[in-house]
Amino acid sequence: MAPSAGLESTSDGVLSFISKSLTEVQKSTKMDMRLIQSRVESFRESSKTPNVKNWKSPPLPNFSVKDNPLNLRVDDFDILKSLKPMIGRSWLDATMQERKSELWVVPRIDKARESGKSRDRGGAEQERDRRILFKPQGDRKTFRVSKNWEEPLKKVKQTVEESLRDLETTAAASKTPGEFFENVQKTEFFENVKKNLKFARASDVGTNTGSYGTDVAPLTIPELFEAVMRESEPLLDHLGIRKDVTKKFREVVTGPQALSGASVTQRALPVTVKESSAQDELDLRIASVIQSTGYKFKGGLLTEKQTLQPATKDLRRNIAIVTTASLPWMTGTAVNPLFRAAYLARSGEQKVNLLVPWLCKKDQVLVYPNQITFETPAEQERFVRKWVEDRVGFQCDFKLSFYPGKFSTEKRSILAAGDISQFIPNQEADVAVLEEPEHLNWYYHGRRWTDKFQHVVGVVHTNYLEYVKRERNGSVQAFLLKHVNNWVVRIYCNKVLRLSAATQDLPRSSVCNVHGVNPQFLRIGKGLAEIEGNEPKFSMGAYYLGKMVWGKGYRELVDLLVQNKEVLCNINLDIFGSGEDSDAVRDEAQQNGLALNFYPGRDHADASLHGYKVFINPSESDVVCTTTAEALAMGKIVVCADHPSNEFFMPFPNCYTYRTPEEFVEKVKLALSSEPLPLTPELQHLLSWEAATDRFIDSAGVKSLPPREARTIERKRKRRIPIEAAKGRTMSLSLALPKKTLSNMIDTGLAFSHYFLSGIEIARIAAGGLPGTMNIGEEYRKDLDLPPTPPRIVYGW
Repeated sequence: MAPSAGLESTSDGVLSFISKSLTEVQKSTKMDMRLIQSRVESFRESSKTPNVKNWKSPPLPNFSVKDNPLNLRVDDFDILKSLKPMIGRSWLDATMQERKSELWVVPRIDKARESGKSRDRGGAEQERDRRILFKPQGDRKTFRVSKNWEEPLKKVKQTVEESLRDLETTAAASKTPGEFFENVQKTEFFENVKKNLKFARASDVGTNTGSYGTDVAPLTIPELFEAVMRESEPLLDHLGIRKDVTKKFREVVTGPQALSGASVTQRALPVTVKESSAQDELDLRIASVIQSTGYKFKGGLLTEKQTLQPATKDLRRNIAIVTTASLPWMTGTAVNPLFRAAYLARSGEQKVNLLVPWLCKKDQVLVYPNQITFETPAEQERFVRKWVEDRVGFQCDFKLSFYPGKFSTEKRSILAAGDISQFIPNQEADVAVLEEPEHLNWYYHGRRWTDKFQHVVGVVHTNYLEYVKRERNGSVQAFLLKHVNNWVVRIYCNKVLRLSAATQDLPRSSVCNVHGVNPQFLRIGKGLAEIEGNEPKFSMGAYYLGKMVWGKGYRELVDLLVQNKEVLCNINLDIFGSGEDSDAVRDEAQQNGLALNFYPGRDHADASLHGYKVFINPSESDVVCTTTAEALAMGKIVVCADHPSNEFFMPFPNCYTYRTPEEFVEKVKLALSSEPLPLTPELQHLLSWEAATDRFIDSAGVKSLPPREARTIERKRKRRIPIEAAKGRTMSLSLALPKKTLSNMIDTGLAFSHYFLSGIEIARIAAGGLPGTMNIGEEYRKDLDLPPTPPRIVYGW
């Protein structure tokens, strides 16, 4: 069979299908009219009162189950009892047949409006017209057709009939649907419609169209039909219509040339490439037509670069770093995540978003040193960026965001308020790095991190169990805290990195020091190593620097000095620090007669500290002491305990470790009498943030993650598989559903229980949480430019 013959037979089938559908609709309409007439007749026969005004609603006749499958009666509904029919007789009555024409409502146009005369007329003339048009009959009101409408209606009817005759003639002369559409474009009817559309567009856009609107041909009917069919493919697929059927129908209507494109080169390509190219051409065609209309979006005109050039896909990873502190608070959880974000963004392989807490004014006074406060988050962001850029020596290309936080004086730490995961956009939710994951999730009440992000990495900074043991009832608190930490870390993290073995052994954890040293300290060490001559490079003795809190090593230091007071009586030790226990430390040192000199806290890179040779750090509560790494980077000798927290520093030749108080005395004397050895380039690189960033990428498993789009594809697959399984096509439901391991089921139950308990205010306060931290307060919404809290709507009677 020739292609033209097949196409013609297909078109005849389509037309016959349309004709058959119209016949079925007509039959259905006649059946509905008969049913309505029978219902009206039943109401008329059931009415026994001839007076319509005093007529009462009769009960609904008892229909059969076939007519009334639900077996409903009027008495079952109060609203039906109040309904009264306006007509008590059937349409079959002769009097009703004569008054059918009176029910068609057509307004009257007076001759004065047609001739252009004034619309202001006297009251008598308006009343006459009202009586003509609006004539009351009994207790009903009807409209009569004015003679002024007869002539325009005749013209419209004549035009429509002529247009239909032209379309019938064109359809009879056309062999294919494509030829039919081409012939339609040549008719006078099509030209009139085209002129009206051009007039409407010119009136909408205006006379001054500028550079758009005249040189682009409008979309043809096949192009419009092709675009509509492509957009409707998901709906048709959902209704069970296969793509090959819709494709065949598009070929019948638009023709195979329009479907596959007009280029001869494209017809020689494979089918998939050819269809993709044709779709791209159609998209560009639609975009150019939209551009010619002057359509605006996002505040600007569509340009050629915006519409015709495909956007490049950014395949870089999105890493969101969430921490519990921010500068100017000089603590490890504020400094180390800041450097991590800077060096991760510097590599250019990932986009980084650093999320830090924002404190209100009263909390800023309690936390930040030297009475530093900020009015807005933007002001604090400028401070943070300047601080880190001055130390790393390059511009930091990462995003800095804020979440609401409150300072707990009891815990001496910042607690998050509300669901902080919402401050990270969903399109950027790829990899999350939770600095101190147990701290962040103690009172967290929001979306589960592992549900929003593809991969969640926790970095453990602090040994909270060691701090809790030193408090009242410390053993009991440490026991409970240990299980709570295991709980929250298990349900919110896929991988946990412990900086040293001194921390709690958490689920899915491994030990790796992913922290580096501020480059400023490495530059100081290199500068001292380049000094030539035999003169000593360090002119001062020993010192210790840290926040003056008993848990930061001051307890161990005072005890060691008291035990070896007589042996170390000639050694003066300078202490630099400020904190809540400053007065208590000074009083105890004075009572025991220790030779300690106390100074306010300062930056470790301050020039006044460059001359010290020995840094003494007896702390056993740190995970990886930042000040120890900084002292080694500056070329100093460090005396520290033989503890898992110092395991990373033991290979350094300038690190002297001790196990007993007697060894402490020996190491201190040896350090004061020796000269530090210069650091080799390998050891300098080991302390740098470049090496720490490489260790983090390898240990966190970021490189081995699937592409960013894989999570979206997997979610769609999980939604689609149960549907296909339910249809019973090729697999059973038990095999289609993803296999849930026992561990995953337990994690889901633990996550639900944590979300439930964290949503109870009494339980939060009993566990040590701050009041009002479950939701974001209005003060924080104003500072962070968030929408106000929506009013709570209580539904009731």
